[in-house]
Amino acid sequence: MAKIIIHQERVTDEKKLNAQFPFGTGALNLGEVVLHDGKVTDVKKLQALCPFGAIDYVNGELSINAACRMCRICCKKGDGIFEYVEDDASSGADKTQWNGIAVVAEMVGSSVHPVTLELLGKARELAGKVSQKVCCLLIGHNLAKAAASLAEYGADEIYLYDQEELAHFRIEPYCAALEEFISYVKPSVVLVGGTSVGRSLAPRAAARFRSGLTADCTVLDIQKNTDLDQIRPAYGGNIMAHIRTPRHRPQFATVRYKVFAMPEKTAPHAKFISGKLDARRLASGIEFLSMRRKQSERGIEDADVIVVAGRGLKKPEDIAMLEELAGLLGGQLGSTRAMVEAGWIDARRQIGLSGRTVKPKLILTCAVSGAVQFAAGMNGSECIVAINTDPNAPIFNIAHIGIVGDVYRIVPELIGKIKAAKGKGA
Repeated sequence: MAKIIIHQERVTDEKKLNAQFPFGTGALNLGEVVLHDGKVTDVKKLQALCPFGAIDYVNGELSINAACRMCRICCKKGDGIFEYVEDDASSGADKTQWNGIAVVAEMVGSSVHPVTLELLGKARELAGKVSQKVCCLLIGHNLAKAAASLAEYGADEIYLYDQEELAHFRIEPYCAALEEFISYVKPSVVLVGGTSVGRSLAPRAAARFRSGLTADCTVLDIQKNTDLDQIRPAYGGNIMAHIRTPRHRPQFATVRYKVFAMPEKTAPHAKFISGKLDARRLASGIEFLSMRRKQSERGIEDADVIVVAGRGLKKPEDIAMLEELAGLLGGQLGSTRAMVEAGWIDARRQIGLSGRTVKPKLILTCAVSGAVQFAAGMNGSECIVAINTDPNAPIFNIAHIGIVGDVYRIVPELIGKIKAAKGKGA
């Protein structure tokens, strides 16, 4: 961590200092604050500097409590009273001891979840930039077929924890297997699918290794020193946060399904390595009794064509018009968050940061403004067609084809022409 030193013996004008440091000296929490209090004569005045109440005075000693923040404005405007000092790099993890890009595979029944294959493609890309191997961890039971399919997507090593007790996901033994795998392989990066299983597993593993985790990344890249560039929307999608974990290993990141492209198959060359958890680590507070499979349904993530309903629709009955268009195109109906919150459309059809990430061949947005939260969930689509009456709508910034007009005029005409074309074809 960094360190900010306060040279209080050099303080001559505390009012001036207070004006130059609007966030309070408590803003130094991310490093270490050293108090040179030999010249301090007015403790109350000093404590008043911090709006967070982070300066304590107990038993005649000043200290900084956990309420403080780190802003570093003091370093720029503090007339040398505050000094930012980098720690010795040796205080971080030894990066030479951590090598490779690891992907945690996920099973759906007897098949590998497609997000795993997408992550293997990205892992292969990252590993190529730093000349490292790609490892994959597969946990479950009767894994031979699944392991063979993973080998076709570029993994150099596939680690298998194939035990009857692991047939169904239970967080304690699965996390134990992941922890054992990481301790043995020591990968620099660990990629996990942003699924319900992955979101449960990744933070527990990151906590065990006292490392960071960046959830729902939309962009991943890697530096020559193996620092992972993790980019994700933040503050409701209003900014894109660029995150690195330079002092800790491994670096954990989760990625949603459909964010990355599905890679091409390659000639299998993977080395298979078996692991086994002892009975103690297989123990769990969860007892598996039975499983009932829900009715299979095709989600919007798998649709090649999506027609999206936006807040510009006037009444719930108008959704039928867009459902008809989606049916004629062989696609599915999608929705923005506003339509779900209004109760007009099922939440499983919502696209965006708080919904589903999609990457269809064609997406047709109807009366959708194109807020960044929505765009982040669909801007990887092959062809984006937007219909909106507002020529300045943000959706036109990412659309490949933009139609400025009334959805109530354009969609019925489009439906009519598709029906006519199909009639002629018949």
